[in-house]
Amino acid sequence: MKRSYFRIFVLLLSCLSLFSSCKSVKQLTLFQKNAVTDPDTIGYTKAFPSAIQPGDILSVTVNSLSATATSFFNPYQGAGGAAAGGAINSQEAPGYLVDQAGQIDLPLIGSIKLAGLTTREAKNLVKDSLKKFLREPTVTLRIVNYRVTFLGEFNNIGVFNIPNERVSLPEALGLAGDLTTYARRDNILVIREVDGKKQFGHVNLNSRDVFNSPYYYLRSNDLVYAEPSAGKAVQNNSFFRIFPIVAGVITLAIALFTQVL
Repeated sequence: MKRSYFRIFVLLLSCLSLFSSCKSVKQLTLFQKNAVTDPDTIGYTKAFPSAIQPGDILSVTVNSLSATATSFFNPYQGAGGAAAGGAINSQEAPGYLVDQAGQIDLPLIGSIKLAGLTTREAKNLVKDSLKKFLREPTVTLRIVNYRVTFLGEFNNIGVFNIPNERVSLPEALGLAGDLTTYARRDNILVIREVDGKKQFGHVNLNSRDVFNSPYYYLRSNDLVYAEPSAGKAVQNNSFFRIFPIVAGVITLAIALFTQVL
């Protein structure tokens, strides 16, 4: 009888030790089905073209039938740096910095407002403005400082430059080294600036509904924050850090003691 009591006590102590140090698999698993009957194929949010905004750095490359005339419109090609409306400084990507008025300054064309336009719309606008100076001009225009910031419970926090103009939240998580064990995957916060105002969106990565979220695709200058779970506060408490070790030692001692009885 005494041995049975000891075994029950050891089992309870082991379970308590386990739950004090581990999160459930369900809390850590991404993109779970909401129900067993959920289909294996679902739709997802379509990608949207990014709109140019103040602070963006634009790479503008001009070509035409006349190489000599074209070179005049590419004064910063191959160079780093420019001030607002011109080339950026050497520590940043080369191109034109969109000023607070949403404009850049192009040779001969002068100030041209591009903020609020997609890169395709901006490219066509610049191309139309060049027709009075060049024969059959072509324009390549892209945002070169497309970046996303990660803070909180990520393995690699910081500002990440995105090589193209479209990145999904799962892809961006890969750049940030994934979430830590202590991150709340059901409440990821995305802070986005739209028309001079901050939007706060919440995403549940545990659910497949994330693929239909308006925050599935990140925009330039988005900030993604992963808040810590209550488990981290518990883990940071010295008692709960030491308890699993002490419990393990006690469990081993009791197990040995029961063998003697």
